[in-house]
Amino acid sequence: MTASDTSHHCDVLIVGGGINGAGIARDLAGRGWRVVLAEQDDLASHTSSSSTKLIHGGLRYLEYHEFSLVRKALQEREVLLKSAPHIMWPLRFVMPHDPSMRPAWLIRLGLFLYDHLARREVLPGSRGVDLRTHPTGAPLKAGYTRGFVYSDGWVDDARLVVLNALDAQTQGARILTRTRCTAAVRSAEGWHATLQGSDGRVHTVRARALVNAAGPWAESFLRQQAQSARGEALATRSLRLVKGSHIVVPRCFEHDHAYIFQNPDKRIIFAIPYEGEFTLIGTTDQELHGDPRGARIDADEIAYLCEQASRYFTRPVTPADVVWSYSGVRPLLDDASGDPSAVTRDYLLESNTDAAPLLSVWGGKITTFRKLAEDAATEVGRMLGDTRQPWTEGRTLPGGDFSDWIGPARRPDTDFERLVLQVQQRHPWLPAPLARRLARAYGSRIAELLHGVRDLAGLGAEIAPGLHEAELHYLQATEWATCADDVLWRRSKLGLHYTPAQRQQVHDWMAATLPTTDPTTMKASPCN
Repeated sequence: MTASDTSHHCDVLIVGGGINGAGIARDLAGRGWRVVLAEQDDLASHTSSSSTKLIHGGLRYLEYHEFSLVRKALQEREVLLKSAPHIMWPLRFVMPHDPSMRPAWLIRLGLFLYDHLARREVLPGSRGVDLRTHPTGAPLKAGYTRGFVYSDGWVDDARLVVLNALDAQTQGARILTRTRCTAAVRSAEGWHATLQGSDGRVHTVRARALVNAAGPWAESFLRQQAQSARGEALATRSLRLVKGSHIVVPRCFEHDHAYIFQNPDKRIIFAIPYEGEFTLIGTTDQELHGDPRGARIDADEIAYLCEQASRYFTRPVTPADVVWSYSGVRPLLDDASGDPSAVTRDYLLESNTDAAPLLSVWGGKITTFRKLAEDAATEVGRMLGDTRQPWTEGRTLPGGDFSDWIGPARRPDTDFERLVLQVQQRHPWLPAPLARRLARAYGSRIAELLHGVRDLAGLGAEIAPGLHEAELHYLQATEWATCADDVLWRRSKLGLHYTPAQRQQVHDWMAATLPTTDPTTMKASPCN
């Protein structure tokens, strides 16, 4: 923002730059509404970059009779896979059968429902496998002889948020990162909000409607920042904050399937191929009390994940194997359930038209974000008295349309491989691993990154292995990246592959090139 651009007038102010906020901003802007989104940190800084990174129906939710949620999620799987095949792809899961956990007939019934609750065009159905001969049985203990294989999908969760924000911006939305909504006062005429940037500057926004998509902070925002004209807090519901932690260890197996393991406590964990060289294991379910910013994995969670994975793998997983971990906070509606795992993952959109329209987003999961955003945009339009048509189903996200490279789409997984081949053919000077990584990250938008570049030197200095100045400039100018963590842990996972010294090199470059005329701003800007 420039010095003269300190006040915005918009139709809808959205507070929260996670997947729900970014998705709603995209949908509303695409319907022609004037939108401003304010995120207190970086996009996807918290829950939306700390998921298990699955596009899935939620097989285990069938046990809690969440049939509507599972069906809704299953319907969305292939819609999402087709919208951005560079950051989402099909993934096969293996469930080794442990008769002491659940009987085989119950698993078969669950998988039958999973296969048939929604239409499938890309994902193959489930089947039984003999783990004594199937490649996925090799890393498992000899006692696991029978298993079941089914389909879901994988997603780069943080990049999904960024792509939604990019599309929202393309549609006319204003995306303000590292900008906290410190107050939002409601009247019959609209909302008057105060926004404070990381540089300390204060800006005002006047909006006709407000969307509270603050995730783990949705309840506290209504209690502390959002107020009526008389100064009354607007909270009506309570959130239950549940921490889910994950560990990353060196690769436990060589094949491309993931595992779903049943635990004696009736929970499940996943073991998923991750970043080529690693295995991602998660997740836990622990009540969190206090500020979600303080969510960190603890020793008991690490021990739990290692113990449960070691019940299945021949080679034990130990705390010493953990090379990285992360924790996310799920903002779930408090339904008084004693078991955090049993709390519904479905979402609720709460409308309030006592004065200027207010829509609060409660709960939700990454797989159903597009449908949530569609429902939210429709509801905002209803409250504003101007219903406008949905548009996102069947539309690609930025970089997801490969047609200029490969012609008509066929199926998401093979389309991506065709894109990689075309990138390599058009830019033979690109090392194959770099060509694949850039295609994964940017899809067809790789053309913007490589525009005018004729050789490797044209990408600029190599700041860290495989990371050149041209890409860093692109991330700064296009994707709101302002510090090393934005690049290394959200726009990519390169931080997992780099040494501390290499990560420091990226930090130093980002700090030195941060576009600011005030050197104190660089130090004050948080990197979360």
